[in-house]
Amino acid sequence: MSIAHTVQMYLMQHHTPFDVVSHQPTVSSLRTANVARIQPVCIAKAVMLEDDLAHSHFMMAVVPASQHVDLARLSREAGRPVHLASEEDAAGLFADCDAGAIPPLGPAYGVETMWDDSLTQQPELYLEAGDHEHLVQLKTSDLIRLLQDCRHGEFSRPV
Repeated sequence: MSIAHTVQMYLMQHHTPFDVVSHQPTVSSLRTANVARIQPVCIAKAVMLEDDLAHSHFMMAVVPASQHVDLARLSREAGRPVHLASEEDAAGLFADCDAGAIPPLGPAYGVETMWDDSLTQQPELYLEAGDHEHLVQLKTSDLIRLLQDCRHGEFSRPV
């Protein structure tokens, strides 16, 4: 797989130019940044969360690979408590993706999404493409346009 079908179709439907960047197989966004020689702040990663009040309601937080989600801050931004979801619990939402390689394009998969304002500090970003060997490269302005109907705020902190 080079790019998940859902991701490719979503980008094409929204007339979003992108490139696909190959890299050695990795299992974390920080390792991907290292082997692909990309600054971690330029990789937008998806962090899957679960609503504490409505079991099995998932939310995606999109933050730079150089950051962690501050769950307390994100819960305040979301207006409800959330916790990290397990990969197994969230995997069913991303059938065309490898486990742990979720693209940070929640709307493409019908998943509620919040993105961190720190993403806007870079001119372009890289996203998981759905496997552990490829990234999608696009302009930050295009990613923000794709996530324009999603909430955003400041809810990340340095790794």
